[in-house]
Amino acid sequence: LSQARAGIISTVEVLKVMEAFVNEPNYTVWSDLSCNLGILSTLLSHTDFYEEIQVFVKDVFSPIGERLGWDPKPGEGHLDALLRGLVLGKLGKAGHKATLEEARRRFKDHVEGKHVLSADLRSPVYVTVLKHGDSTTLDTMLKLHKQADMQEEKNRIERVLGAISQPELIQKVLTFALSEEVRPQDTVSVIGGVAGGSKQGRKAAWKFVRDNWEELYNRYQGGFLISRLIKV
Repeated sequence: LSQARAGIISTVEVLKVMEAFVNEPNYTVWSDLSCNLGILSTLLSHTDFYEEIQVFVKDVFSPIGERLGWDPKPGEGHLDALLRGLVLGKLGKAGHKATLEEARRRFKDHVEGKHVLSADLRSPVYVTVLKHGDSTTLDTMLKLHKQADMQEEKNRIERVLGAISQPELIQKVLTFALSEEVRPQDTVSVIGGVAGGSKQGRKAAWKFVRDNWEELYNRYQGGFLISRLIKV
């Protein structure tokens, strides 16, 4: 990937190498693959190849997703749980049909209190239903945020809200970022989530930061949060 980014080799060569990892069991390797594919997806979001890279993501990640399944197996380690969350989140965002259907089913049960999601499955499920959700999905997520007793759960929800796709809902999330519902130190996570969520989100987040620059700058002064905000 470094060679492709430097223009020495074709990105096609990178994708060919990635295909060779379909039977890889190691979390650290998949995390690296996921990160690199995320970089490519961001670059390709401004081209006609964006949908094709999503198909590629589904092809590469679905075999490991099928092997892992949704539920922990006896004798699994911590890294297997991390890998499951990573893979399901990647497949869900890419629109993998079976993953999306199962995420929606489990989310419904979670909201209704029938079967509460385990902590390691919440982020991938939330991201998946939001990415392919509507105003009702977002309202439900904001309600979960309001009801959450633990700050950890509030932060988890704040980080994924930017996955929502519709322009008017993206604006709603950005407005929420500066509301009293979100701690000042967590506002950056919400805006950053929008910036990383989609091409539309990136543009909307950049405009939002410029339009609200005075308030944001006064809030963070010269601290590390303002530099983190600009970086995202």
